[in-house]
Amino acid sequence: MNMTMGARLSGALTGAAALLMVAGTAGAADVKLPSTMAWTAYDTGSAGHAHAVAMGKALKEKYDVNLRVLPGKNDVSRLRPLQAGKVEAVANGVGTYFAQEGVFGFDKPDWGPQNIRIVLSSTGGAGLMVGVADDVGIKEFKDLKGKRVAWVKAAPSLNHNVTAFLAFAGLTWDDVTKVEFAGFGASWEGMTNNQVDAAFAITNSGATKAVAATPRGLLWPPLPHGDTEGWKRLSAVAPYMAKHTITAGTNVSKDQPIEGTAYPYPILTVRTDAEDDLVYNITKALIESFDAYKDGAPGAAGWALKNQVFEWAVPYHDGAIRYLAEIGSWTPAMQKHNDGLVARQKVLQDAWATFTKDAPSDEDTFVEKWGKTRVAALKAAGMVPVIE
Repeated sequence: MNMTMGARLSGALTGAAALLMVAGTAGAADVKLPSTMAWTAYDTGSAGHAHAVAMGKALKEKYDVNLRVLPGKNDVSRLRPLQAGKVEAVANGVGTYFAQEGVFGFDKPDWGPQNIRIVLSSTGGAGLMVGVADDVGIKEFKDLKGKRVAWVKAAPSLNHNVTAFLAFAGLTWDDVTKVEFAGFGASWEGMTNNQVDAAFAITNSGATKAVAATPRGLLWPPLPHGDTEGWKRLSAVAPYMAKHTITAGTNVSKDQPIEGTAYPYPILTVRTDAEDDLVYNITKALIESFDAYKDGAPGAAGWALKNQVFEWAVPYHDGAIRYLAEIGSWTPAMQKHNDGLVARQKVLQDAWATFTKDAPSDEDTFVEKWGKTRVAALKAAGMVPVIE
């Protein structure tokens, strides 16, 4: 099933959405959700997985909903079940943006630009950074030259983020030793086992705490906000990253903040053709049960309504917008921005549909030509390709 062609959800998922159940717990009568849902998330030990588990506990307590959280090692393994209609949502990272764009692994014949939407996301005191072992003399990102840096297979979002950090320091992957790992968790285990010196994570991830507790220790080199040229190089690679004063996480606090970066993570992602009522009720449940899960995992307080980034890089689902509008948290300016993002997705999906009618059979040639087609289509529509 190709989500970009607007196919409907599989029979099982459609049935789950159609047979919405009124939860039986007190105070939950106006939230209607299936008795069982499934989401994918990052590996166990990640913030994304921990947040989803905390939310699942709250949904069970307040609405008698059983949430299965399925760990995925990379963007493809997390989004494939969503593409196939086997899960309702994905607690994802910036891979959601790359999937929308049809790049970095989503430019293969069985993928293409995905027709997806956001429900809610988390932005808190934590940052999204490259952490380094504190036993190899790295104090600034320029010190990564010649050091071992983690590359997670089939995880373009993680790897592209590291590319941006290297660019900040005027470096590329050619300046470091790339060490490949099967998944996010494995990359941080590699730090513990002295297989690698640097890896990307959110600063409050459980995996980072494990490294900090070892003799190697853990350090977060800063991205000084006054380094104009460094930020110019970083932003050219990853415009979705913003300056962020990090106050939460392993070896960081309000008393010992770090000048770094962040973007929404996790990002609860659904298919565009997910039932409006289902997404409306997921949104409502997560906002109304916030107090029940905000302390359930490090950084989970970042899901607070006040922390939502309603004008980001991927559009919100109509069901989520309906609830946000009801509670007065959605404005005409947000809708205009959202409409522009929806229009961008249409340009990409139309370009993909045309391209695949007579696409090369060789995969490498396919990827190369799609990349050129994508850039041309966006420029023709007056839109910035970002990734060329």
